[in-house]
Amino acid sequence: MAAASLAISAGVAQADDAPVVVELFTSQGCASCPAADVVLAELGQMDNVIPLALHVDYWDYIGWKDDFADPAFTKRQKGYARAAGRRSIYTPQMMIGGVYDVVGSRPMKVVDAIHHLADKPARARLSLTRGDDGQIEIHAEPLGTLPETIVQMVRYTPESRVNILEGENAGQAITYTHIAHGWQVLGVWDGQAPLEMEVSVEGEDPIVVLLQEKDYGPIFAAARLR
Repeated sequence: MAAASLAISAGVAQADDAPVVVELFTSQGCASCPAADVVLAELGQMDNVIPLALHVDYWDYIGWKDDFADPAFTKRQKGYARAAGRRSIYTPQMMIGGVYDVVGSRPMKVVDAIHHLADKPARARLSLTRGDDGQIEIHAEPLGTLPETIVQMVRYTPESRVNILEGENAGQAITYTHIAHGWQVLGVWDGQAPLEMEVSVEGEDPIVVLLQEKDYGPIFAAARLR
């Protein structure tokens, strides 16, 4: 992955306050996914990229149940497919900024998509603050006209190593990173007046908040607390 690492480093020149969200739809039961899992881990070294591994459940039937899988992530992937007019879904798929669909095991394509988004002006400014009482304060401002926007929050486990005993990846010990869990919708923002929200969060896993156009549209802004 040395060449991929160099390409990724060169391709994500962007302001730290406007990170690009990369969602990888992956599975422990998919033989094509480990290479994409490595690419996602490489992206995790970049401060201006927020990588998220969304483990799907539709490969569980072929011999190995992915204990990170969430049916909600399969539903999210299907939502992206519907929005793009596609009838099928696949792994490993990366969605870059809610816009670009890229095979996750192709690092140069991933870098190109990130670079395209990095060159575009930010649509909103988003910040998160952890209060003394454990509350997370969310503040957002539009940077121009925005449509109705969904405010979402997700946690992720930074890293976990799994010994896979059955299925297509049987016999492998794979390190997974940025493992998404607990995805939830916090509310709807009109995209006009400044947004102020507070949410209670328990546990130590990092928090990501996303502002996304409804019906699986572009991600306008994202922020993270580690």
